[in-house]
Amino acid sequence: MPCYRLDGLTPVVDPTAYVHPSAVLIGDVIIGPRCYVGPLASLRGDFGRIVLEEGANLQDTCVMHGFPGGDTVVERNGHIGHGAVLHGCRIGEDALIGMNAVVMDGARVAPRCIVAATAFVKAGFECAAQSLVMGSPAQVKRSLGEQELAWKQRGTAEYQHLAQRCMNSMVECLPLNQAEPERQRMQDTGVRPKGPAPA
Repeated sequence: MPCYRLDGLTPVVDPTAYVHPSAVLIGDVIIGPRCYVGPLASLRGDFGRIVLEEGANLQDTCVMHGFPGGDTVVERNGHIGHGAVLHGCRIGEDALIGMNAVVMDGARVAPRCIVAATAFVKAGFECAAQSLVMGSPAQVKRSLGEQELAWKQRGTAEYQHLAQRCMNSMVECLPLNQAEPERQRMQDTGVRPKGPAPA
């Protein structure tokens, strides 16, 4: 992966974490055990510290950055959806940030919250644990139920398993010219989108 020491600070990646080779790590970045960092993610520890705690995932094209002297942190089992931007904020344990959401400086998303896709979480925002946060600017809409939390936790567990799968079997290769007859599919784990099934 592109990994850069800056001003004497070298990124740290736990040996049980998977970081895709196209992700970029710069300077003061700390990635904990069993984390997953997806393709084209950018973790820029060139001003403040960037931390992914144990079991967190940061998916494709996500950005983590912050101001000098600050920390941008995803706590244990945090789940950051495709294209999200985290800037100088703290994402609580077992929380989910939806696809293309933006969480700004000084915001604190409490443990076990879900921030909806495309939400804009203003600087300094705070909320209670297990809240559903939606909108632009984002607001707490209601408390989350146990089924919703279980749905989130199952998805996070799949990304923890994906980190292992990638370390064990992902290899760079050339594409085939056409699909094989009776091409196998990836194993169906049973994880589905929340809400009605797509048509």
